[in-house]
Amino acid sequence: MPSSESSARSAKPIQRLENLLTFGNLWLYILSLIRKKGRAYAYTLDSDIEKGFAFRPSRVMVYIVLYKLENEGLIKSEFEERRKYYSMTKKGEDAIKVARQYFKLLAGKL
Repeated sequence: MPSSESSARSAKPIQRLENLLTFGNLWLYILSLIRKKGRAYAYTLDSDIEKGFAFRPSRVMVYIVLYKLENEGLIKSEFEERRKYYSMTKKGEDAIKVARQYFKLLAGKL
């Protein structure tokens, strides 16, 4: 990476942008993984996010977002033995499609 890119990347506005686009929109990453896998086990989502998206949220934050997504009807949960798995609902599928369209529109304007 050229030095000008490196110094721009460490600028505070870029750091804020990265924080907002990662931790600030954790629900997008969680929905994306659930969609991709078909269902997800909450306990492994923090490491799955790290592998797939290069940042690691706290496990507590993942559980908070899962709780909110389920209350909003974007995902549903079911127990299999002692584990709780999450899967996408139709409303969740629609939400991620709208979010992807929004990001494409926004990226095209930058």
